[in-house]
Amino acid sequence: MITQEGDRLLLEGPVTIGTVSALLAQSRALLAPGVSVLDFQGVTEVDSAAVALALECLREARRRKLTLSLANLPEAMQHLAQLYSVSELLQAAPA
Repeated sequence: MITQEGDRLLLEGPVTIGTVSALLAQSRALLAPGVSVLDFQGVTEVDSAAVALALECLREARRRKLTLSLANLPEAMQHLAQLYSVSELLQAAPA
């Protein structure tokens, strides 16, 4: 689930292949001017779909001419990003 709190989109629960389609649809609906952070603090589980979701949100924000940063990336997600050689694209902002 994704909720908006001020300038943040807050992810909660698992971000996995089983949840990513719904999360992607929610992120596209919520990504608007005034939103500047995609926050993973409430994420309980990740797989490679979490990396794909983050990259797609960054691409969509750029397409909409918005600035979006990532916050509180789970350690497992950071390891996956390193494995896929995309960690430089997923640099987390300070919490």
